[in-house]
Amino acid sequence: MTVRELTLSTDEKMTGDLFEVDKRLGLKPVVASEGDETGYEYQHTFNLDGQVVHRRFASTAGSDVLLVLKKAWLSYTKAELEVYGNLALATVKEFVAPELHKRLAPLFLASGLVKDVDGNLQVQPQAAA
Repeated sequence: MTVRELTLSTDEKMTGDLFEVDKRLGLKPVVASEGDETGYEYQHTFNLDGQVVHRRFASTAGSDVLLVLKKAWLSYTKAELEVYGNLALATVKEFVAPELHKRLAPLFLASGLVKDVDGNLQVQPQAAA
């Protein structure tokens, strides 16, 4: 057995253990009662180009999303991401696979990273802190 095969086997085992240990990874989507999301702090149901998807109750904080976004932004643009004001969604779409573009705004909004203000996605100070 080569070192590469041994490493791959170990990685596969670690991934298997992760799915067995962390039950959040197998959560079923949450469907709000008959589409009525009144009283919920966050949206549960999203219609993305005609495809209805439901959020799962494994939350990702806006600060976590921002950390990943900042790394990707820096790698792509070779500049630091401005973490205040409007998010340049068009620039983000340049380095995200086209089939995922429809999920960007719902992800940013649901995580609390941004807030929709008059059609602009504004980075929230508490997410940037």
